[in-house]
Amino acid sequence: MGVSLKPVQALDLWRGAIVESVRRDAPDLSARQMALLLTVYLIPPPHTVRGLAETLNISKPAITRALDRLTEFGLVKRKVDDQDRRSVLIQRTVKGSVFLREFGDIIVTAAADANEAG
Repeated sequence: MGVSLKPVQALDLWRGAIVESVRRDAPDLSARQMALLLTVYLIPPPHTVRGLAETLNISKPAITRALDRLTEFGLVKRKVDDQDRRSVLIQRTVKGSVFLREFGDIIVTAAADANEAG
């Protein structure tokens, strides 16, 4: 994946994607929530609060708060681990998959628009 961008180009691409995402009727996620969601979907499971906190290098309470919102939006779900009932697994949902696929499409479109403009 040999994409070469200058910092201002990368920021403009991100701006274009974010602007389009907030125009849609979809959850408006914080950077932390988006990082967590992308981690759950792009890194193979299983995912636990502890594991996500270690991966993202943020506190477990911060992970829990972000998961609360993502769960409210239906983008992830929690399930008690059958092997260790003290552990809670974070699982993907169809709604979360659709949300990220559409967000990926937004980024592709923003990149194409930036390419045409540049």
